[in-house]
Amino acid sequence: MIQQAQENNTRILSRDTPAILIPAGTPIVLPGGTPVIITQALGHSYTVNIHGNLARIESQDADALGEDIELPTFELPEGDTLDEDYLYKVLSSCYDPEIPVNIVDLGLIYKIKIDHTDDKNLVEIDMTLTAPGCGIGPVLIDEIQYKVKSIPEVDDVKIELVFDPPWNTEMMTDEAKLQLGLF
Repeated sequence: MIQQAQENNTRILSRDTPAILIPAGTPIVLPGGTPVIITQALGHSYTVNIHGNLARIESQDADALGEDIELPTFELPEGDTLDEDYLYKVLSSCYDPEIPVNIVDLGLIYKIKIDHTDDKNLVEIDMTLTAPGCGIGPVLIDEIQYKVKSIPEVDDVKIELVFDPPWNTEMMTDEAKLQLGLF
């Protein structure tokens, strides 16, 4: 898994690179030859500062930053069965691109349910966002879908975006609060 990048980690993009503008969620293309600063490298994606703006670059484009491409894989250990604990572990690899805390520790996951019907596993997830108008919401939903569907035992994923109860910092784990200096 990609580790946290060092502060002021400047790179020159080796090619035109697709990215998502943060916090708007707008897709953009960063031109090759552009200097960027990696501010966060967690959960198989990179957050970069480009001319004072933040953008998210996915792992499949890590080569443009001079990094190895490291695509996530989530296979259950042999003998284990698909359960909520494993799904929480997978979701812990999804990070808010502005905050170096995963979405589970942020308290964004409200419910996980596995429906075993007709020899198929449907995973249902209720989640929220730190703010209702967050443009990164669709990006996080796509990431969750991709990662959960990559588990061979999962046949389908349904994600429900909910805002009741509204998210607040009390929903964060103590570890997340400590990491963000909220104690």
